[in-house]
Amino acid sequence: MISPASRSLSSGDARAALSAILNAPPGGVMFHCMSGRDRTGMIAMLLLRAVDADTEDIVDDYLETVRLGELRAASENQDNDENAREELCRAHGTTTENAFRSALSQLQLPAFLTSARLSENDLQALRSWRNTIQH
Repeated sequence: MISPASRSLSSGDARAALSAILNAPPGGVMFHCMSGRDRTGMIAMLLLRAVDADTEDIVDDYLETVRLGELRAASENQDNDENAREELCRAHGTTTENAFRSALSQLQLPAFLTSARLSENDLQALRSWRNTIQH
C-alpha cells in the first residue's frame, strides 16, 4: 500500500535539499529519495522551474522516472508499483501525469521559496545558479 504521508515533502525537507544542492562544490550533484520518484520529482520540479525550464521538459523529466519504474524496482529488489500508483490516481479522477501537471501549474515558486525559509545566501546562490544553466 502506498502511504502518501511517508512520501510527502515538507518545506523544511525542501529547504534542506535545496540548500545542499545550492551549496554543493562545483560539479554534478546527485539527489534522490527512497524510490527516487515523488520527493525527488518535487525537488527536480522546483529546480527546473527556478531555471525557467519549459513546462513540457519538466513534465517529461518527471515521467522518465515513471517510465523507468521497472528498472527502479529491480535495483531496489522490490516489485514495480507504478500500476498501483496509477490506479490510485485514477481512483481520484486523475493520472500520474495529470497530477504532476496540476502540481506544476499550481507551484508559486516565489511563495514556496519564502515558505521554505531559504537563507539569503541560498536565495542568492539560486539566483546566480539560474544564470549558469543552459537549456
